[in-house]
Amino acid sequence: MRELQLSDWLPTTNKEVKIRGWEELDVILFSGDAYIDHPTFGAAVIGRLLESFGLRVAIVPQPNVHDNLQDFVKLGRPKMFFGVTGGCMDPMVSNYNANKRKRDKDAYTPNGDIGFRPDYATSVYSNILKEKWPDVPVLIGGIEASLRRVTHYDYWSDELKPTILETSKADMLVYGMGEQPLREVVRLMQRGVPFSSLTTINQTAVLLGKEDKIPKNSNWEDIEIVPHEVCLVDKKKFASNFKVIEQESNKLRARRIFQKVGEKTLMINPPYPTMTEEEMDASFDLPYTRLPHPKYNKRGPIPAFEMIKFSINIHRGCFGGCSFCTISAHQGKFIASRSQESILKEVDLVANMPDFKGYLSDIGGPSANMYKMKGKVQSICDKCVAPSCISPVICSNLDTSHKPLTELYQAVDSHPKVKKSFIGSGIRHDMLVPEFNKNADPKELDAYTEEVMTKHVSGRLKVAPEHTSDPVLKLMRKPSFQYFHKFKERFDKINIKKNLKLQLIPYFISNHPACEVEDMANLAAETKDMGFQLEQVQGFTPTPMTVATVIYYSGYHPYTLKKVNTPISQKEKEEQHRFFFWYKDENKAWIKKTLNKLGRQDLLSVLLPEKNERWRKNKPKGDAKHTFDDAVPFNRRKNKAKFKKKKR
Repeated sequence: MRELQLSDWLPTTNKEVKIRGWEELDVILFSGDAYIDHPTFGAAVIGRLLESFGLRVAIVPQPNVHDNLQDFVKLGRPKMFFGVTGGCMDPMVSNYNANKRKRDKDAYTPNGDIGFRPDYATSVYSNILKEKWPDVPVLIGGIEASLRRVTHYDYWSDELKPTILETSKADMLVYGMGEQPLREVVRLMQRGVPFSSLTTINQTAVLLGKEDKIPKNSNWEDIEIVPHEVCLVDKKKFASNFKVIEQESNKLRARRIFQKVGEKTLMINPPYPTMTEEEMDASFDLPYTRLPHPKYNKRGPIPAFEMIKFSINIHRGCFGGCSFCTISAHQGKFIASRSQESILKEVDLVANMPDFKGYLSDIGGPSANMYKMKGKVQSICDKCVAPSCISPVICSNLDTSHKPLTELYQAVDSHPKVKKSFIGSGIRHDMLVPEFNKNADPKELDAYTEEVMTKHVSGRLKVAPEHTSDPVLKLMRKPSFQYFHKFKERFDKINIKKNLKLQLIPYFISNHPACEVEDMANLAAETKDMGFQLEQVQGFTPTPMTVATVIYYSGYHPYTLKKVNTPISQKEKEEQHRFFFWYKDENKAWIKKTLNKLGRQDLLSVLLPEKNERWRKNKPKGDAKHTFDDAVPFNRRKNKAKFKKKKR
């Protein structure tokens, strides 16, 4: 492997521009992240893509917004446009936790230091650029821009905000993964088309002025959603918008969306078709150094890079459509997979890095086990508007074969320098349960599960059932908890058969819409029954462009427009979260008081049996409210129904 030179990275300073012999730049990118020249980081992907078109591209990572704003003028005026992204995460998620408290680490900054990324970074950067260079087009993209492209609820300010095109004053927004629309932007500009005329490019959005004419496109149908000003005063109408936005985002033949914002009109063009295998390979095969820029050498490691340094991304997209998740909103519902050849080529690059010790940290994607999965009959997918391919049941048209994935793992492990490859991404355990994945070959599912457990896990397998309450899971677009029980049975069987001694680590969420305190008590008791003392837990954080966030703010489900109860106050959230930690002494008295108040002594006897021994010895006979059998874990859902019947 040759020794890298400074010129191997995209330039970040005037000195580096001069090293390349350039007198001017075509595009200058601004990013809220440190510059890591790796295909996992969006700014690097876009920079390398633009470079592959023959453009002279520079990047200004984490520009200083607190001084004289020199970072925004130091590279001069680009010939074509400025590109702006807040980073790989929404800056508000990077900067604050679920309780709106400032984080003490930023994973995308050297040494994890904070203070290098402003709140609402995309809008901050774009506004500065429009002030400094009013006649230079600004194009925004990345997850912050993508998920804030229409009227959206912002949890951190607790208010509805208009499209980010309004707050940022940017000229164009690219949503989703940016390779396809940017290719067309550059192609047209190189042909002499002015930026202001680029209004009919797929997967872009623009804000039209009062006097602007609606661009014509005979290939598209149009639909108008509720105006921003109406959303501000009518939560139910705001909620109704989301169904249109989500369905059109996931259609293969989508409509163009319009929304009034004051006297302006937001126009969101339909997305591009899912990237082909050839397009995916081309993006990942660009000449990345795979390393942070040398300017960070003395500032300390970048946590996000250290985590993915020896990992391989094999696909994009997720057809799970979980109500609390933004992956499908940004990357799309349909899976875009790389070829095995491209993946193995990257494995070889990683294996030959000087500090590679033989261990790949992850062979995965947004969900680890969706590689190469797609519809069996494409024409059926063409007409589909369902936000999830696996909820409430797995679509009969979905090919969920895990064979290509099992074969890929085996091909990766055959590399002479790879000692072991791990699966660090989340595995959809429900797709490995034949009772749920009824169209799959059970032997194939077991072969994949056994392959993962025996060769790709180090002590612990992490999965995400998320909850135990069926009503909550239904709203989450997750399967019934009974399928987690089924998966655990198969997991335990393989564990014993192979003498592995692996741990199963489930992830759970508290205070999600539709979740009540009693649901959390059931969750705590049921998981304790199964032998778990939970550690991988989190509180629900409302982020733009999810069903759950729309419900959290409006109180209405966007698909049914029926009311949904949601924990809103800090007290409600903290109380629900406490049930995760029933085993902590500081929670026991509160749990006892709460469950006695709810009349759920059955749950109390499971969670704190030593505290409830007196009641158990003297429990009344013949009262369904006090039915408990120590020897056999009972079905709490049936018990709950009995209690309600008794109360009535």
